[in-house]
Amino acid sequence: MRTDDFDFDLPEHLIAQHPPALRGASRLLRIGQAGIEDGLFTDLPGLLREHDVLVLNDTRVLKARLFGRKETGGQVEVMVERVLNEHEVLAQVRASKTPKPSSSFRLNEAVDVTVLGRQGEFFHLRFDGEDNVDAILERYGKLPLPPYITHAAGEEDEERYQTVFAREQGAVAAPTAGLHFDRAMLDGLRAGNVDIAYVTLHVGAGTFQPVRAENIKDHAMHSERYSVPQVTVDAIARAKANGGRVVCVGTTSLRALESAAADGELKAGSGETRIFITPGYRFRVVDVLLTNFHLPRSTLLMLVCAFGGAEKMFDAYRHAVAQEYRFFSYGDAMLIERAD
Repeated sequence: MRTDDFDFDLPEHLIAQHPPALRGASRLLRIGQAGIEDGLFTDLPGLLREHDVLVLNDTRVLKARLFGRKETGGQVEVMVERVLNEHEVLAQVRASKTPKPSSSFRLNEAVDVTVLGRQGEFFHLRFDGEDNVDAILERYGKLPLPPYITHAAGEEDEERYQTVFAREQGAVAAPTAGLHFDRAMLDGLRAGNVDIAYVTLHVGAGTFQPVRAENIKDHAMHSERYSVPQVTVDAIARAKANGGRVVCVGTTSLRALESAAADGELKAGSGETRIFITPGYRFRVVDVLLTNFHLPRSTLLMLVCAFGGAEKMFDAYRHAVAQEYRFFSYGDAMLIERAD
């Protein structure tokens, strides 16, 4: 399959720059055996069934963007990709000249940083001083909004670019399908005998990168950390035993579960995943996917084409463009039944 097969035209005005006024005040495009149906996100409780299990990604977005200056006075921008320990990170670094190992710079006129080396596209950095990385990011960091959002992160984003159930610090991008949920809807789903379970997948900046290889099999997938607890494995087993479905909120939750079931059986555990799901993949765990609309030529668009069927998904995207759905992180949602 060619990467060009996963391209589409999107008018720029359909890229949502801000969240809706209230969580959940979004549209919901349903894609399944009955075809394509327009609806609202508030329809979701009526579309889920007793004994279904809803799987959420509880990762929390780091304030991962930092600014500073080199010893020569040049500007530096750091985008933390992963916290390694209390004082070291992997990060993207933007500067007029590529920083060399053993060089240093200062962030926010307060934090001295030493370049320890490179790991692929990322720099291995040490934050010097007594404060640990988490404290530095919380004090000086800015929320890393996606590259297609044109404004700098403000107070609105501080709240709305986190899910209401975020708790495990470590992502540099939000699991955006989860942004639609407010606490009232989650409480109502529990009251309706829909089980709610959690996984963690710390979303990396690679999620926004288009596939540049001409053939998708030549794409090198980025690595992300995930964890699937035993309580979630048990909830999924219970749902399937009772005739319920596994409904994943977001491609990140799906990727965590499918990674944990790579040998055919879902098992609790943690690790690194480079899972790259493309048409032809056989899904082992997930029955229904709730997700936002995805970037052209992206690995996540390929994933939803594998899940819902490529022809049906491109029909859905064309319909969404024609009906002026809002796209990407702050946009509207899709509820996709797995294709047989």
